Amino acid sequence: MAEDDANALLQRPSDEEYPIIERQPSSYNPLQTFHLAKGDQKHYQQQYGDMYFLRLAKLKPAVEEIAAEAWSHLKIAGENVRRVDRVLDVRQGELCWVAGTVYMDMPLKPNILDDISKDHWISAPPPREKYLSPTGQDQTMLEDESGRLRLIGTPLQISMLVTGCIIAVMGTENADGDFDIVDLKVPDLPRQPQRWERDDGSAILANGGGQSKAKEQKERRAGGKVAIVSGLGINGEEGDTLTLDLLMEYLLGEACGQSTQHEVGKISRLIIAGNSITEGTPLHSRDELPDKKSSKKYGYDSSAYNPAPTARFDEFLATLLPSIPITLLPGGSDPANVSLPQQPIHPAMFPHSRAYTPMPGSQGPGWFDSVTNPWEGDIDGWRMMGNGGQPIDDIFKYVEGDERLEMMENLLRWRCGAPTAPDTLWCYPFQDKDQFVIEECPHVYFVGSQPAFETAIIDGQAGQSVRLIAVPKFKETGEVVLLDMDTLEVEAVKFEIFNET
Repeated sequence: MAEDDANALLQRPSDEEYPIIERQPSSYNPLQTFHLAKGDQKHYQQQYGDMYFLRLAKLKPAVEEIAAEAWSHLKIAGENVRRVDRVLDVRQGELCWVAGTVYMDMPLKPNILDDISKDHWISAPPPREKYLSPTGQDQTMLEDESGRLRLIGTPLQISMLVTGCIIAVMGTENADGDFDIVDLKVPDLPRQPQRWERDDGSAILANGGGQSKAKEQKERRAGGKVAIVSGLGINGEEGDTLTLDLLMEYLLGEACGQSTQHEVGKISRLIIAGNSITEGTPLHSRDELPDKKSSKKYGYDSSAYNPAPTARFDEFLATLLPSIPITLLPGGSDPANVSLPQQPIHPAMFPHSRAYTPMPGSQGPGWFDSVTNPWEGDIDGWRMMGNGGQPIDDIFKYVEGDERLEMMENLLRWRCGAPTAPDTLWCYPFQDKDQFVIEECPHVYFVGSQPAFETAIIDGQAGQSVRLIAVPKFKETGEVVLLDMDTLEVEAVKFEIFNET
């Protein structure tokens, strides 16, 4: 808190009238990219293998275009590089390039068949921090509809690869049947829409002329700020919400003086990026299930369900909503489906906050927008995309180190929002289209529930520029991220509790 703010709070009450500080509005235009069908239209009987073919069919032309531009006229030791259509068309000793899907053969990855066979014999193993084998047994494969090819070479040691990403590799097959890579290419960033592109598309039809459109664009340029927080970790226990109360009072402008209140008034929207409540009670194993012949219990069982975290979270939202609009993404610990894309948390979980959701049959988002995870949409004309952290946390297990921003950058350059799904990340078995393929490059990409606050800007070959934001867990760090919607600059505000000893 600034010194003038502290002095203002210590002054005695007076009859002086103070100017009313209004919160700055923003333009909000979400997309429905990750919404699944309802009821009988949603099926889980189909195989997951189709997702890999859908992803390859969509991204193969993009990576082949980049590879052809780089390698079509290349000669190595007097030999021209030749393109082959399929993995099995590679011939020993010939310099060629081919595109396909990466598969990481890692013995330490979870195996569902082994889990089922051991269900009655041993307890479930704890989740692994990394899938990397300490004995070097991991292998990198390239596969398509024709077969698989094992990859070796120096580029594998300097490039980040995980199961499910689409790449093109150039090299030659050796006598052992391995493909020795000389170079590799990824699809890279897709086309990035211009700011206000979606909004202006409808504005032209509505206004009927370029003059009105130019006037509307001029008015739109004065953007505010968006607050992004993740990992609130509400458990409903008394004495555990002091930091959360500080955050709430800050967003409402109640814990600061006039100068800071003017800055808080610029915050036009709050995005909550997953893991708002603590982990629920874990599912019982088959041997721990209660006996069906035991007496019935009516109502909820306090040993299986604790309503306090959800009730406290609903209270937190209901206090903020009269002042600030909220976009809520579910996370791994929230009351939503586990598999990606997670669907919006049901309004029944928020008896007080759901009054701010749109009425049935109405069009457009409400003041309280419970959305999917992952999510994308336009705020103040900028395309934003984010998730609750599961895709990055799963990529972390495949690679060495903990460079979260590098993982986020590679995810965008792979053009896939969840490359390791469905191999090691639960997801819906898409049949017609892999919704995790990134069609348009965002201007802002945020990931929730990360170990620390980090940010960077990456650039693409066609002039794309993306602001990366790793949003830390508020429960552990007490930090909320503020994104300036004019400049896309980022800052973190930290809340701490000092205990006197």
